Amino acid sequence: MTRQGVIAPVEMANTAPTNVLVVGVGGQGVIMISKAVARLCQENGLEVKQSEVHGMAKRGGSVFSHIRFGQEVKSPLIPQGEADILLAMEWAEGLRWLPYLNPERGIFIADTQRIVPPFSCRDRNRGAESGYINTSVQELVEKVPNAFAMDATSVATELGNARAANTVLLGALSTALEFSQEEWHRVIAEAVPPKTVGVNKEAFVKGRHWVESGETATDFSSDNVISLKEPRESRLEITQAWCKGCDICVKMCPERCLQLDQHQIVQLIDEKRCTGCRLCEWLCPDFAISVEAK
Repeated sequence: MTRQGVIAPVEMANTAPTNVLVVGVGGQGVIMISKAVARLCQENGLEVKQSEVHGMAKRGGSVFSHIRFGQEVKSPLIPQGEADILLAMEWAEGLRWLPYLNPERGIFIADTQRIVPPFSCRDRNRGAESGYINTSVQELVEKVPNAFAMDATSVATELGNARAANTVLLGALSTALEFSQEEWHRVIAEAVPPKTVGVNKEAFVKGRHWVESGETATDFSSDNVISLKEPRESRLEITQAWCKGCDICVKMCPERCLQLDQHQIVQLIDEKRCTGCRLCEWLCPDFAISVEAK
């Protein structure tokens, strides 16, 4: 994880609207976060306007949401260079939207998770270099004064639910907005499935504590930053109970080494042909496939 100091809360009492831009890809909970923030603002008597692009049912499609709130808000769209906070749930999406961040006082909060789209994997040979953006966390921090990057996905995974990564980031975001923790916990409980309220509240606390504690920065080390230039072995694991037989992975597998069995459950038919490109893992809407790189 990499950080610079502690986030200073945005002054929401200003006459100008506060601008929060949330970006990521389909399936990460971008809309959930934006609606939770908007609802919290409404409950505090602030005028809120929200604009979003969604409907990306398959994971991997770009999703973003503009949130503007204050005493008076005339437009739902954040002008380029005027975002007070840019919250990125996927590394490349965060970098792509950087021009919208206020260059002087803007706060950049990002998960270091990398979801590589299919067009970045044109060369699928083992050890091939991906076309995914290669800007490192350190390079970003040197350019953006108020940058906070953390491996939120790993934090959520340790809590038992990788999908709670968005709530980890929401915890980090909460330190920049002057709302009480009790208010945040309430809107989270209303926004997430009832069975996941506990883990999401814990994820929120983890993200908030990471910012407030001022712990020494360390470089994150996970599969998110494995160099694709280095030859590596991989192992594909399928959780059959989670597979819904949607056939997305089978259709998108570049090497055609997956198929549905007689029960409409995906199976690996040729392990030697699998190059570990991870397209099946990233596109699976039910998280039924995982690729472990060795």
